[in-house]
Amino acid sequence: MTNKLDINFGYLFEEELIKEISNIGIPKTFSAETTIIEVGDYIKSMPLLLSGAIKILREDEKGEELVLYYLEKGDTCAMTLSCCMGQTKSKIRAIAETDVELIMLPKEKMTDWLSNFKSWQSFILQSYHNRVDELLEAVDTIAFLKMDERLFKYLKDKAMVNQNDELTTTHKQISEDLHTSRVVVSRLLKKLENENKIQLFRNSIKVLEL
Repeated sequence: MTNKLDINFGYLFEEELIKEISNIGIPKTFSAETTIIEVGDYIKSMPLLLSGAIKILREDEKGEELVLYYLEKGDTCAMTLSCCMGQTKSKIRAIAETDVELIMLPKEKMTDWLSNFKSWQSFILQSYHNRVDELLEAVDTIAFLKMDERLFKYLKDKAMVNQNDELTTTHKQISEDLHTSRVVVSRLLKKLENENKIQLFRNSIKVLEL
């Protein structure tokens, strides 16, 4: 555990903080497509991602979802920290995009570390900054990009976090992530293929431009 913490966070955190995290953190693993945090959950611990990628989604009143951003190794979820500190229910859903390994940190330590470790302060502030930038990017994508551009950006982002240019996914899953219809997704995927940006297979999509 300490070795993986050193690899992912050793350049950020003091040795004493790494030791504390190693001593009190609870290691967990999740298989791809597993729900890690559900909308409405009370959050009692904060994740540090050691490997894999996590998809963060927002749900509307009808239960339909929209992908906001992805977390990758070395990241944490600033929204989770907000829920921990404010003792409020989660407003997002977190799903393992790939197999995930993380360490859960008890919320009781969050305030202590903010006071005692400058590196933790910097890490949390940078995490908030990164998540705000990603949320703004998500808003810009919805507001200013045409649906085919949104779809292609989604595929490229998904390929990058999976570290694989061939994606195993369905048109239905894509439509749910983008909050649109499967018919629209199928039509636009064919358009992207005709533009030589992707290649469609029976159960996968290969992204040709990354």
